[in-house]
Amino acid sequence: MGKKILLGVTGSVAAYKAAELLRLFVKNGDEVRVVMTPAACEFIAPLTFQTLSRNPVAVDQFAQPAEWKPEHISLAEWADLALVAPATANTIAKMAYGIADNLLTATLLATKAQTVVAPAMNDGMWSAPATLENIEKLRSRGVLVMSPREGDLACGRRGLGRMPEPKEIFEELK
Repeated sequence: MGKKILLGVTGSVAAYKAAELLRLFVKNGDEVRVVMTPAACEFIAPLTFQTLSRNPVAVDQFAQPAEWKPEHISLAEWADLALVAPATANTIAKMAYGIADNLLTATLLATKAQTVVAPAMNDGMWSAPATLENIEKLRSRGVLVMSPREGDLACGRRGLGRMPEPKEIFEELK
């Protein structure tokens, strides 16, 4: 209770689940700041997260920062925990290779906070050798990677790749 949680939301249809996850943390007394990738904004509006968190939502890497520091640095230093939920294969790959081409990946590269990812992707993407290598690379650096769940996927298939349910993520991190 009372933790400072940076919630990274990426471009997956599972982004709608991040709103419920945020609500659970706020209800627990945690302060949550949300950083969305531009692709995430195609699935859910920043206003949803702003309303639920009662904090501005960061999306634009080149927006005028509220503080004197660049926003990715102030967010990175602020967080007790960095949680990426949902974490797409694209963002996981960027994290594994240190690519910081958006506000979220730049913030994750700069933070010293414990980082957790909750993957969400098609089963073929999850089982791809490149993704599995990226997951192992992140784990070797101390990133906690939650296992995706089996079930109905947005692509119409059934398989391993669903993001864990918000309540599961919350309970594991609590």
